Amino acid sequence: MKEQVLSEPDKPSKRRRPAGELSQPTRLTEVTADGVDRLSLPLAEFSRVLGGGMVPGSLVLVGGDPGIGKSTLLLEVAAMVADQHGSTLYVSGEESARQIKMRADRLGLHAHDLFLVTETSLEAILEHVTTIKPHLLIVDSIQTTYTEESRSAAGSVSQVRQCASRFQELAKEAGVTVILVGHVTKEGAIAGPRVLEHIVDTVLYLEGDQFHRYRLLRSVKNRFGATSEVGVFEMVEKGMVEVPNPSEAFLAERQVNSPGSAIAVTLEGTRPLLVEIQGLASSTTFPNPRRTANGIDYNRLLLLTAVLSRRVRVSLHDKDVFVNVVGGLAIKEPAADLAVALAIASSVRDRPVYADIAAIGEVGLSGELRAVSQLEVRLKEARKLGFKRCVIPRSPGRRAFELPDGLEIVACRSLQEATDAALLPR
Repeated sequence: MKEQVLSEPDKPSKRRRPAGELSQPTRLTEVTADGVDRLSLPLAEFSRVLGGGMVPGSLVLVGGDPGIGKSTLLLEVAAMVADQHGSTLYVSGEESARQIKMRADRLGLHAHDLFLVTETSLEAILEHVTTIKPHLLIVDSIQTTYTEESRSAAGSVSQVRQCASRFQELAKEAGVTVILVGHVTKEGAIAGPRVLEHIVDTVLYLEGDQFHRYRLLRSVKNRFGATSEVGVFEMVEKGMVEVPNPSEAFLAERQVNSPGSAIAVTLEGTRPLLVEIQGLASSTTFPNPRRTANGIDYNRLLLLTAVLSRRVRVSLHDKDVFVNVVGGLAIKEPAADLAVALAIASSVRDRPVYADIAAIGEVGLSGELRAVSQLEVRLKEARKLGFKRCVIPRSPGRRAFELPDGLEIVACRSLQEATDAALLPR
């Protein structure tokens, strides 16, 4: 016997448009496009991801794994807005006000105009907003909020959709910046209907490993700024601290002239990052050697090992291959292919990569090196961190640009040429 509960239909919304209030079409030439005054924050990395600050009347969705630091980061943001711009309301449906106060004391936050409330009813939250009139409203989380207009349980598809729509109306009508915290599924996507990401203006993901100190705040949708922007934070005892120069931080513990290490110049949004990629090849007695990738795509690693074996004559049929991106970063773009291949070849041949060389390039199945985007920006970042040479693909149709002073370009057509140029002689 299995119990089945038939849900009652949702109540129709009582909100109606007043009589005579109709939208009027406007000519495109008559619409003004004046700049929006953003709410500035001393947390430069957070403002960078949003496009230069928080836009009044915008709706922001923040997602991330449990325990990654979403509540810590947003509590810091709420305290900064309260100190600089006025009243801020932090609504929590999962923690009591006492728990939030304990976290604020640990972070050293004592904002006078920061209001806390533990509430899950949408109607009650809107009443608090009417009373306090905050500049910023943070709801943690949207899955715990429910409205009386729907009979379904909190967190269901209809509840999440209706609550998000009401918060959108609040943001647009009252000019309040609203930040919603969203739970994520085990696949890493924000839980709930996909329409939730379509309703909001900005979608941010807080990524990283709980056992690593660095966190990446990544923008995947932004109607007021560039998408795929990224901000780097470090989790310390006092909370989330921004990392103004992440490339320098990722290379701080690098061991120079060590076999199996190469520097890749990757691009996160519009920001170039230099990261160390480590490769290790060890002999195995098993018939099926292992391939382990940490920070890069596993299938990409299989492709690179096949190209190394066939085109560069690097023997890998009897070796386990491990690749790791230092710092817990996850690299998805193919511009790091050359650095991964150099790290593996360096480990197999026991020949270090030159300490002053950075690698940029995509590797094809024929062993050729292919051009990547934003090459000029990557080269400038490499020179800024003290690298004197950079291995790049030799592309006849490459756009001419001014090279940074003191940086030598090593242009190669194939992975074989790049390996010969980058590895130290025996």
